This record gives sequence, C-alpha cells and structure tokens, in this order.
Amino acid sequence: MPRIIFLPHEQRCPAGAVVEAEQGDALIELALDNGIQIEHACEMACACTTCHVILREGFDSLEPSDETEDDLLDKAWGLEPDSRLSCQVVVGDEDLVVEIPKYTINQVSENH
Repeated sequence: MPRIIFLPHEQRCPAGAVVEAEQGDALIELALDNGIQIEHACEMACACTTCHVILREGFDSLEPSDETEDDLLDKAWGLEPDSRLSCQVVVGDEDLVVEIPKYTINQVSENH
C-alpha cells in the first residue's frame, strides 16, 4: 500500500502528513479527505492550476501527464520538472512525497 507524504506547508499542512493510499486513488481527493486543503478552483476538472504540486519523490511511478495538463502547468507559479496538477495524479504502486507550492495564481480563494 503506497504512502503519500505531504511536506509541511505553512497554511495548508503545517505539520506535514502521511496518508495511506490505494493504487488508483486521486491525489487531490486523498489530500482533501485528510484535511489538507489544496486549492481547486475548477472543481478538479483540469481547467486551472490552483492544485499544482511538486512530486519530490515518486514522480516516475506516475502515468505521464496529457497535453491539457502540460499546457496548464506552463502557467503555474513555481513550475518545476516534477510538477503536476494534483487533480490529475492517480496514485501508482510507489510512495509519493508531495510539496504544495507556497503560492498559486488563483486570484480568489473559494475556501471550499
């Protein structure tokens, strides 16, 4: 069973977190179900970049991003080679270490 390790983030996850996952779980849903309030302005429809995360470990175990996600990621704040939109990440069979960037380009926080 893979573990998802969320690194500390000042507002979203101050102490960090370790979450047990099942292969096939959606990363953003795991975060939200465990009290990690990743922004998701488009309601997880792959139409914005507010759920941008950086995979510090486990990136290569994921299915590749598609063209739509890649186009959106080009607009994300703090883009890195191992960046993904958490609404598009499906957990594979390896542990993931996830960093939530300090900023998003979201102009208004919907406070879901």
